[in-house]
Amino acid sequence: MWGMEGPPCRGPIRTLVSPATLEILQLSKHHQRQNVKSQDPTEFNTAAIMSKVRAGVGLDQIVKLIVGAGQASPSPPVGPALGSKGVKSMDFCKEFNARTAHITTGTPMPCRVVVRPDRSFTFDVRTPHTSWLLLNAADAPIKKGSRKGAGNPGHETVGTISLKHVYEIAKIKQTELRLSGLSLEGLCRSIIFQAKSIGINVVP
Repeated sequence: MWGMEGPPCRGPIRTLVSPATLEILQLSKHHQRQNVKSQDPTEFNTAAIMSKVRAGVGLDQIVKLIVGAGQASPSPPVGPALGSKGVKSMDFCKEFNARTAHITTGTPMPCRVVVRPDRSFTFDVRTPHTSWLLLNAADAPIKKGSRKGAGNPGHETVGTISLKHVYEIAKIKQTELRLSGLSLEGLCRSIIFQAKSIGINVVP
């Protein structure tokens, strides 16, 4: 008696497997053989390539900074951030201060530095963050040395600006190459939305 399981199978197992399942099994075996072949170190040394990537060999490195206009110096954060990449921070400071000489001293300017493998560098200076421009236009109160947005937007306000302020901020932002393709109207809408999100009223 074999109970519910039925008689033991003495025939070839292939008769119990559907053609579709057999095809899947054959494909699986084929891929396993291919994977074994690809592990040959003479064909593709993944570990060596990844180690070079981690070491930054032959790759540009990006350093992002926020520096006061006309105030770049080899002291932190500029000196350590660039020195660790092999860049002479004084060279950067001289050029940065020259480029920002026409801007009110101390205005926080985001800066993106590209360091090449030969330790030469280029950088672009971007406009101040929109929130900084809004808070200063609204003359928001200074807390702990800087202007802060509302802790509870929608129920608390820190200042008011006009549509003229919004338009002027939009024109400033549009000078950035990455934003130059956006319309002034689109930028204004985005700025108004951000103003409300930090507790600044916008009036006509």
